[in-house]
Amino acid sequence: MAELSSQPPVTIKKYANRRLYNTATSSYVTLENLAQMVKEGTDFVVFDAKTGEDITRSVLTQIIVEEEGKGQNLLPISFLRQLIAFYGDSMQWLVPGYLENAMRSFARNQEQMRRTMQDAFGGMFPFGGPFEKMGKQNIAMIEQAMKMWAPFGVPGAPGSPPAAAGDPQTQAIDDLKRQLDVLQRQLDSMNDKSR
Repeated sequence: MAELSSQPPVTIKKYANRRLYNTATSSYVTLENLAQMVKEGTDFVVFDAKTGEDITRSVLTQIIVEEEGKGQNLLPISFLRQLIAFYGDSMQWLVPGYLENAMRSFARNQEQMRRTMQDAFGGMFPFGGPFEKMGKQNIAMIEQAMKMWAPFGVPGAPGSPPAAAGDPQTQAIDDLKRQLDVLQRQLDSMNDKSR
């Protein structure tokens, strides 16, 4: 999340035809353009071109609705219900400050959390790549480990002599292979659900 710049906010005018005009670039912009400006840390205010009313809050809310509509679900349904319940409540005045401080704190800690997750997962950030890739990498590591054991005559490992039927080591390796197959199917299922 980018921090807002120290420059004065860019003025955006919203016309009756619902078009948004960026006065800094002298060009029309979309809600998507404004969302990108937020991500880049560019501060802006939106005024109704006819009345001069500051409508920044409603335009930012529209951006959130658009993003949620694209499947970028950051707002859990339970959170939305709780938020709606606070409208008109005697404690309503506390909510904006609380949410602002919570998000500010989260933004400050975001980079540290990202580094911690990367360290914890050995450089594989679990939310950045598909589960399938992680599963394949895990299987490749296990297969590599099996190949390393081959010189020591582990039955069933590539390059080792065939083992006798009913050998306990062969059965153990077969069991491991079956467990790996089950894990791969579970990872594939999780990957399908995350799409």
